[in-house]
Amino acid sequence: MDIEALKRALPLGYPYLLLDRVLSRTEEEVVAQKCVTVNEPYFQGHFRPPFPSVMPGTMILEGMAQTAGLLLGEGKLAVLAEVGRARFRRPVVPGDRLTFRAKLLRRRGPVLQAQVQAEVEGEPVAEAEITLVVRDVGEAR
Repeated sequence: MDIEALKRALPLGYPYLLLDRVLSRTEEEVVAQKCVTVNEPYFQGHFRPPFPSVMPGTMILEGMAQTAGLLLGEGKLAVLAEVGRARFRRPVVPGDRLTFRAKLLRRRGPVLQAQVQAEVEGEPVAEAEITLVVRDVGEAR
């Protein structure tokens, strides 16, 4: 799944779409990637010199949530409702290629729960359990 297919699947645009491509997608698991560049808007004011550019943890969580949202199929709006057991293992910096993994834990009605993980070159950088509340895009007013 390339960026154009991602834009059709997730009702998000720049600068909020945090995925560049989907590597694999089944009903139970999605694996997606984000290439982190120094041009990301959040690097402009997150930390000022002399501190290095570090991707905010909230943005990593959002990327994991967007990956989990792809478990729903197209035409659905998933709102992040809860984050549990979040752990951050190491900073993500420009030049890193983030791989997001979302595994379906359970789905009941409009509520989806997923185990999510972010890694760089196979090394875990963040993990959490998230809950999304699902609505049809036409209902989201």
